[in-house]
Amino acid sequence: MRGGLERDDLWITSKLWNDSHSPELVRPALERSLADLGLEQLDLYLIHWPVAQQPGVLMPSRAEEFIPLEQLPLTDTWAAMEDLVEAGLVRQIGVSNFSARKLAGLLPHCRIRPAVNQVERHPWLQQPELMAFCRREQIAITAYSPLGLAPSGAISPLLQIPEVMDIAAAHGCSAARVLLAWGIACGTSVIPKSVRRERLADNLAASQLQLRAEELARIDGLDRHQRFVDGSFWDLPGGPYPKHVVWDA
Repeated sequence: MRGGLERDDLWITSKLWNDSHSPELVRPALERSLADLGLEQLDLYLIHWPVAQQPGVLMPSRAEEFIPLEQLPLTDTWAAMEDLVEAGLVRQIGVSNFSARKLAGLLPHCRIRPAVNQVERHPWLQQPELMAFCRREQIAITAYSPLGLAPSGAISPLLQIPEVMDIAAAHGCSAARVLLAWGIACGTSVIPKSVRRERLADNLAASQLQLRAEELARIDGLDRHQRFVDGSFWDLPGGPYPKHVVWDA
């Protein structure tokens, strides 16, 4: 992975949830996570969304339950994250769902730079501008939802893309393995979710699948700029986080 992350057999990662963005609440939030996990240190700790909300609010339902970033800048939260590294409680810190613009605003204020930006990424949402920015700044990209999303009991539409299915047939493997191998070939880490042993094994096997240049190019041509996780749950009437603010779109 780019961005200074070391390769280990296992990385223990957690996320700072949005009701803990107040700098004085960052360390207590981490300490709760450490206690829950039975650990003394995390390998990686992330700010989950560039969104702040009032303490004690799990998921806002009214605009007044948010805190605008003008009142609680991301730089303040990041400084508290840096303190965690300096205290030896975490090894690396990073962000999630941050646009290039938000990263560009954060970096000049960093004592410790973000090691990783965890974002949705798959063939229908390739985010080339964000990828290029993070590559220049040596920030690793971790792709969540690399297989897309689907309603319970349904199949993700990404697994039914004809080009992906053709490539899978040529290699005698699953479409999921092709999607993950493509993500790895792009220089990202990928974090699919499954609890089924056979799918876990198939996902791990993606690291051994070498796609040909022409196959990678076919998948590169599938971008639709389509999000499955579009942030609409933050877009409350009169609130400070409409989608175009969250994504700087």
